Amino acid sequence: MKITLKIWRQKKADTKGKLVAYDLNNIDPKQSFLETLDTLNQQLIAKGEEPVAFESDCREGICGVCGLYISGTAHGPLRETTTCQLHMRTFKDGETITVEPWRAKPFKVIKDLVVDRSPFDRIIQAGGFVSVNAGNAPDGNIVPISKKAADTAMDAAACIGCGACVAACKNGSAMLFVAAKVAHLAHLPQGSIEGQKRVRAMIAQMDAEGFGSCTNTYECGAVCPKGISVDFIAEMNRRWLGATLFDSK
Repeated sequence: MKITLKIWRQKKADTKGKLVAYDLNNIDPKQSFLETLDTLNQQLIAKGEEPVAFESDCREGICGVCGLYISGTAHGPLRETTTCQLHMRTFKDGETITVEPWRAKPFKVIKDLVVDRSPFDRIIQAGGFVSVNAGNAPDGNIVPISKKAADTAMDAAACIGCGACVAACKNGSAMLFVAAKVAHLAHLPQGSIEGQKRVRAMIAQMDAEGFGSCTNTYECGAVCPKGISVDFIAEMNRRWLGATLFDSK
């Protein structure tokens, strides 16, 4: 198949970027989107031009670093699919595909399609630690956890922190990411001890990083490659309100 890629090129954070068009021929519909970028880069290197900078790691839909804005949608047109799991058969022969980095003020562009997502790391760090008893390793399943609580915690823990929720939100809100990280520990007895402190600290760090507010447009949930429910945002708000009203620490 034949395609045209219009890709955001930007040398570094403080330089002006622009979209540059590249025509590619003989693209195999079975190859992934990232393999297509690899194909383009091989051609650019052969011509003595600078390859397009983009991030990738696991290429199995687990790590989320491959996140790109593809033709106006975070991670591309398929629901609950990361960019690395997107294949060229999704697109039409002769189609022009626009590829941009995450568009959010806290995610500064480092180069081309690579953005700085360290604000997410600082939010996680603000969440602090989980208390455990020192000594010998406890027996498996010694702490009783209900099936419902375990399932809810695992649903929230599925968040891979790719940043698609932020990039898709018109306000650049990180509420879905923070809500998932708050919930997956708060539903377990090991993580509930510091639960009130954690939710206040993570929301304070989110605000300090410059992420916007949630206005319930639900675009974050629509583009999340792991299907994280927006219900976690409401839960996080309830936990934050409770922590603010009843915890004086």
